[in-house]
Amino acid sequence: MWRRAGPQDAEALRDLERRANLAGLGHVFGDRSFPDVETLERWRRTLAEPGVVVEVVEAADGLTAYLARDRELLRHLAVDPAVWGRGVGRDAVRRAQDAGATRLWVLELNTRARRLYESLGWLPNGVTQACPWEPHPLELQYVAPEQRGG
Repeated sequence: MWRRAGPQDAEALRDLERRANLAGLGHVFGDRSFPDVETLERWRRTLAEPGVVVEVVEAADGLTAYLARDRELLRHLAVDPAVWGRGVGRDAVRRAQDAGATRLWVLELNTRARRLYESLGWLPNGVTQACPWEPHPLELQYVAPEQRGG
């Protein structure tokens, strides 16, 4: 069951992001330390930002998923590796899209996430940028199906 996150969830959001990134993006970020302090501060800013909605799925032992979105952009999405493959990420993308999200950014090398988005009809639109985290891998912008006329 999804619920709206609040400031009290900032540390749990950071912790889930760390778990998901270490499991799924080690090939991108290598042996670099996870940016705990910076990520926690980003979550505190995100939770306080007007127009941004952060939703989470909570289990007895902590958060298992989150999504952050504004009126157009799916900003952040993560699922605990312990529940990968159970449809939680698919549900998160659909929730964000139903709420109006039409764009998102994904690391070019995050093939797991790209497969999920593409299975739901999202595709890259050719816009790219460097990720703000070292080693600054390439991010691709994806757009929702209706943004392509489909």
